[in-house]
Amino acid sequence: MPRITLIEYNGQSHEITAEVGESLMTNAVEQSVPGIDADCGGAGACGTCHCFVDADWQVATGEADALEDSMLGMRPDREHNSRLSCQIDVTPEMDGLVVRLPEFQM
Repeated sequence: MPRITLIEYNGQSHEITAEVGESLMTNAVEQSVPGIDADCGGAGACGTCHCFVDADWQVATGEADALEDSMLGMRPDREHNSRLSCQIDVTPEMDGLVVRLPEFQM
């Protein structure tokens, strides 16, 4: 099972062991990582699981589809590496993945 590190805005780091085939959001919520609100439960409809994928991992996590891109467009803190963690399905190749969390989930 891949080890993934989620880093809060304040620098607090949380390393989780992720279940392959589940979303990054689901894994983070199930392991009580603060900063992932997940208000819509993973439907990609709220943007409260926003994260920033470190540059070395952007290929492994893939690109946002049109729906995710639209939802991210509503975030004032969107960056070039923004993703919704509910839209990132964990694969074995993500062992070592690092994502950062925004200051606020909206």
